[in-house]
Amino acid sequence: MERTALVTGCSSGIGRATVEAFLDEEWTVYATARDTDDLAEFQGRDGCRVDELDVTVADDVARVVERVIDETERVDCLVNNAGYAQLGPVEDVPTERVVRQYDVNVYGPLRLMRRVLPEMRRRGDGTVVNVTSVAARVPFPGGGVYSGSKAALSATGEALRAEVADDGVDVVEVEPGPVATAFDDRASAEADDLDRTDAYESVYGLFEDLDAVSGGGPLAVPPEAVAAEIVEAAVSTDPAARYPVGPVARAATLSGFLPAWARTRLWGLLTRLAG
Repeated sequence: MERTALVTGCSSGIGRATVEAFLDEEWTVYATARDTDDLAEFQGRDGCRVDELDVTVADDVARVVERVIDETERVDCLVNNAGYAQLGPVEDVPTERVVRQYDVNVYGPLRLMRRVLPEMRRRGDGTVVNVTSVAARVPFPGGGVYSGSKAALSATGEALRAEVADDGVDVVEVEPGPVATAFDDRASAEADDLDRTDAYESVYGLFEDLDAVSGGGPLAVPPEAVAAEIVEAAVSTDPAARYPVGPVARAATLSGFLPAWARTRLWGLLTRLAG
């Protein structure tokens, strides 16, 4: 049986690795990005089709999902991977940037889920994979806006999981820790031009020194490790609700046992050391 996956944010990193992983499993894959020039390596590949998709544009979402269904009559797996990190202390991030963060990381996936769910329900089968982050579980100083967006996507997916369970649709969360990609380059750039409040000098130092979101250090996992978990969720007849990826993500699953005051003191210690 031929199966079809629609993957967002395929220009690099996790998205690109996910396309390759699905192709290895002989799925038909629709690889999407805001700029199709970034998808040149997939052009003409057997089983792979590319399309332009900005998840913040409703017409883009409708057009791409309609194309997938018209051409294949199914969406077996939607992978909501497109996203970025708006770093900076909560006080310093302008509201318009917060709105943009949520438009990409939360409302974009919502637009896509709403479009694919009727087709999945009709067939009584399908999997939605939302790529969140360990930051959804463990918000860090300087990452409140990003963590909030990923936590919102996580909570939305958890509610949706229960809502569509009787329809044969699975909603899964893949939550990476640090990943060895260029993701942190854009994250750093998003904070570079903020009007910095002097009181947060140590906070800026913390996330710059620790590469707190992604890409740095010995604990970072390759994007292929995340892609493998995404495909595992897609092919499983009974997928887990959550797939933490990497040692940091697995450790974060235990963070809920720490009281809030302990986490606050820990971050306070780290920020003082960074300062």
